Amino acid sequence: MKQLPLAVGFLWVGVALGAQEPPPAYLNPDLPIEERARDLVSRLTLDEKIGQLNYEAPAVERLGIPAYNWWSEALHGVARNGRATVFPQAIGLAATWDPDLIYEVAWAISDEARAKFNASVELGNRIQYAGLTFWSPNINIFRDPRWGRGQETYGEDPYLTSRIGVAFVKGMQGNDPRYLKVAACAKHYAVHSGPEGDRHHFNAVPPKKDFRETYLPAFQALVQEADVECVMCAYNRTYDEPCCGSNLLLQEILRREWGFDGHVTSDCWALADFHLNHKVTKSPEESAAKAFKAGVNVNCGNTSPFLKQAVEQGLITEKEIDEALVTLMKTRFRLGLFDPPERVPWTRIGPEVIDSPKHRHLARAAAAKSVVLLKNNGVLPLSRNIKKLFVMGPNAADGNVLLGNYYGLNPDCRTILEGIMSKVHPGTNMDYRQGFLLDRPNINPMDWTVGAAQNADAIIVALGLSPLLEGEEGESILSPTMSDRPDIRLPQNQIDYLRKVRSAGDTPIIAVVLGGSAIAMPELQELADAILFAWYPGEEGGNGVADVIFGDVVPSGRLPVTFPMSTDQLPPYDDYSMEGRTYKYMKEAPLYPFGFGLSYTRFAYSDLRVDPANVGPGQSFRVEVTVSNTGTLAAEEVVQLYLSNVEAPFRVPLYELKRFQRVFLWPGESRKVTFELSADDLKQYNDDGELVLDPGEFRITVGGACPHPRAVELGAPQPVSASLSVQG
Repeated sequence: MKQLPLAVGFLWVGVALGAQEPPPAYLNPDLPIEERARDLVSRLTLDEKIGQLNYEAPAVERLGIPAYNWWSEALHGVARNGRATVFPQAIGLAATWDPDLIYEVAWAISDEARAKFNASVELGNRIQYAGLTFWSPNINIFRDPRWGRGQETYGEDPYLTSRIGVAFVKGMQGNDPRYLKVAACAKHYAVHSGPEGDRHHFNAVPPKKDFRETYLPAFQALVQEADVECVMCAYNRTYDEPCCGSNLLLQEILRREWGFDGHVTSDCWALADFHLNHKVTKSPEESAAKAFKAGVNVNCGNTSPFLKQAVEQGLITEKEIDEALVTLMKTRFRLGLFDPPERVPWTRIGPEVIDSPKHRHLARAAAAKSVVLLKNNGVLPLSRNIKKLFVMGPNAADGNVLLGNYYGLNPDCRTILEGIMSKVHPGTNMDYRQGFLLDRPNINPMDWTVGAAQNADAIIVALGLSPLLEGEEGESILSPTMSDRPDIRLPQNQIDYLRKVRSAGDTPIIAVVLGGSAIAMPELQELADAILFAWYPGEEGGNGVADVIFGDVVPSGRLPVTFPMSTDQLPPYDDYSMEGRTYKYMKEAPLYPFGFGLSYTRFAYSDLRVDPANVGPGQSFRVEVTVSNTGTLAAEEVVQLYLSNVEAPFRVPLYELKRFQRVFLWPGESRKVTFELSADDLKQYNDDGELVLDPGEFRITVGGACPHPRAVELGAPQPVSASLSVQG
């Protein structure tokens, strides 16, 4: 038999066969995937099998198997692989509270991913970041704003994270019943959210209730609702076991309880942590055996090659290696990598989709929808016909703050300054000075900015954080603390400069704050006339922010995280109990509550009904509420439903998000919004981590933010509440 050449743009491998010779099972696209994968694995030597279990899987030329690299990234666009559409950072996508939009974004990302893969194969490029297995999304819970990587997540709430995450995975993996568009990956499993510098040796020991209530639900949703193809196990230990060697996580919960049938990848060099940092094994051979016996299928790192010695030492059997590899290879079959290109619909996606006008338009819409209006004394929206406008701040002309981390490249990123310039009237006198540095006092004592700014009709100041200050271990080169933020305050030099600007006159100040996490900035709340939080908004971030500033888009973003008043309100960073954390358990008044965000119009809630008002196990009920636009502009409202168990015999959340819906309303329009729930939605985890339906009284609250009084104090609509009785 002789090998046929690889098809251009695809990994189809074929063998020239005689008329009477049937193809090997692994090359027969009509056979079940399980059978094909087992046939392929049976043809490999032990050394070849072990090679395929590494993220840098080498070619097996005698079987026509090309090399494949399992490591690609697509957190908010295809990352680390050249030109791509850069959408808002993940935390900004979460701030849209719009799963339908996130599905569109993920679909666009996966279109570009397939296009890049098809082009890469044409070049013979099979290196890192050029594959179809994308290690996104990050669905860890952003439990503490000090965590630098929190910007990669969908916020602090398991339900919101689940809804956004499920939409993202479905958009990435496509809708073909046979072939995956790309393979998405839920990471980092599980109980992983800092401290960033301790991730290689930290042991997370949350209370059983918090483990089940907070840290696992998003992973379960992505497995059972979105059929995510991959799960990445984390660096740290959970309950004393390395996550990548935990039978509890990988076998008992992931495989048996949730029915996961995809593959598990280790985080990069996590297996080496077993013997180097966690000290649960004594050698790379023991570490490799422990991980693959527990359920890892591919090792990102350099530990899997020691499986050969592990077999020789009796630490793992070749049969166990076979089973790990069969599971892994099924993903390559689901991607269509061994099938004729004409049978795989995604092979026809061409490079014209990469950063296409359609995708840029979507990036702009996502950026605008992610902006959260935190304060407005009436200065916004600005008129395009403003006569004199002054722009300042370290983030106004900085392209880095558009990107966040895990980003693609784009030659046409629009900064905040550029977005504003494109909006104003040609006759507007517009000036710009940076004025002050990001995180340290100016060295030059001369300052022309303040005086020039006071001659303007309005001042727009772009400030906040930067990926240089927060991110993943080693990425944020201005961070002295491994990319975490031990102090979550706005940098003091920024506050001092704004005070100087404010004291110089009464020109309206519009603050555009960029960052990937909650910032304690009560001073800014007092100093600025309007505050917009814009996250890391992507390549069209400047245009999206300008769309909101000048009223082409009415702001509708909502906070996916709580903004504390200060770091003092936070429990110890390394404490994985949820006591005192997030909107669910934080008893002190925050600066800005979870779910909060203002609009240029006003909304009102009325006529809340719960039917029936008494439910028992297995029963459903309906919640109806009337939402009215009482203002003068058409806009979207994010209607949020929260549950409170007022008679629980164990610790329960103060309130818990259970449903939300985006509703578009014209001025003066009212609409009845309906939520369908069941008694299962009322179940809560007790102190033993058991999911129970507790009889007694529950409170249902519906509004435009979480029910903390602080939200109404800041301008959110008054929520409405009703009681619900649960029978035993």
